[in-house]
Amino acid sequence: MSISSRERFLGICRFERPRDLFTFDMFWPETLENWVKQGAPKQMLPSTLSEVALGGNRFIHDYFQFDHCHSLTQVISGIGAARANQPSIPGYGITRWQRTPVAPSYKPRIVAEDERIVTYTNGDGQILRIFKYSTRMPTFLDWPIKDRATWKEYKKRLDPSTPERWPADWNAYVREMNKLGEETPIALEVGGFYGYLREWVGTERILYMFYDDPGLIEGMMEQMLYLETEVIKRVVKDIRVDQATFWEDMCYKAGPLISPTMVRKFMMPRYKKITDLLHSHGVDVVFLDSDGNVEQLIPLWLEAGINYIWPFEVAAGNDAVAMRKKYGKDLIIGGTIDKRALAKGKEAIREEVMSKVPFLLEQGGYFPSVDHLVPPDVTFENYCYYINLMRDVAGLEKLSF
Repeated sequence: MSISSRERFLGICRFERPRDLFTFDMFWPETLENWVKQGAPKQMLPSTLSEVALGGNRFIHDYFQFDHCHSLTQVISGIGAARANQPSIPGYGITRWQRTPVAPSYKPRIVAEDERIVTYTNGDGQILRIFKYSTRMPTFLDWPIKDRATWKEYKKRLDPSTPERWPADWNAYVREMNKLGEETPIALEVGGFYGYLREWVGTERILYMFYDDPGLIEGMMEQMLYLETEVIKRVVKDIRVDQATFWEDMCYKAGPLISPTMVRKFMMPRYKKITDLLHSHGVDVVFLDSDGNVEQLIPLWLEAGINYIWPFEVAAGNDAVAMRKKYGKDLIIGGTIDKRALAKGKEAIREEVMSKVPFLLEQGGYFPSVDHLVPPDVTFENYCYYINLMRDVAGLEKLSF
């Protein structure tokens, strides 16, 4: 008898369904453009700015038989919602880079442009320079928060009661999400205490600010805590939530961008307040997205009640097999498939998959995916081979592409 995506998702999270496979991936738009040129169905191309921002569309999910975890992106509380609802500049496909839950967003405006490059202010109030016809990472030129005065103004956009933060017809939205949640796991974004602050202040400036003005850091984190706490209270009162999602991106290749000591001092007490609230409402899957090498922070996150980490980037030295052996059933693992292997060919793909996926699937608590967005140097043929290899390892019938 078949089971729902929600049952499969929760069963895997709770280590009750070893060897079961729940697959999903996200893609750079250029990847999909390349694939269509290589013979993939044209329906893979994103048709809306929201699909560009979120890395895929419903056709892709059905084509690869992905499972789906639905994020409550109509509630502006995190990066997915910010991207899905960010304002656009007519005639420009450059709205992918809003990341923070400000409401209302800043009105984007062009600062300067030539034939290839545009400089603009985005919905977060940052100034970015980006190639017009690419979704490669932009160059960040300026950030909205520089001191206490600019924070005082910015803080007004982090009010949980702002009408723009919520669906216009809340009751209808609740009915729709609870109906969807009968079959599909529902995820609520619950913020972060480094990633969003960095987007407001800038990477270099925020690292100095932890030393030069820790009181301002505390104030920004307290506002985030207030915003997300109030969002959680309203949502879980009416909607059954299966996963809570933090976004941090607070590590690089060699480890954390700030010390574990600072994480413990500034962030862990606030993480704990949010996870205690979530746990009190039965939400026991708490996901955190951070690129880079996360090894030093995993024990702190687990202590704070965060138990599902993604994407375990291989290029940054993360070893998912070692982490499973170290933390056992305390840690849910996501990602782990080296994107570089998918670009090298079938032999490298097989070696990458077989070195970890059979063991991790057998252990349970594992959601394999490419360790971030699938990049443009991965061919359609290689990706299809990867999907069918994963299905074969899980004992599922291969797909006909």
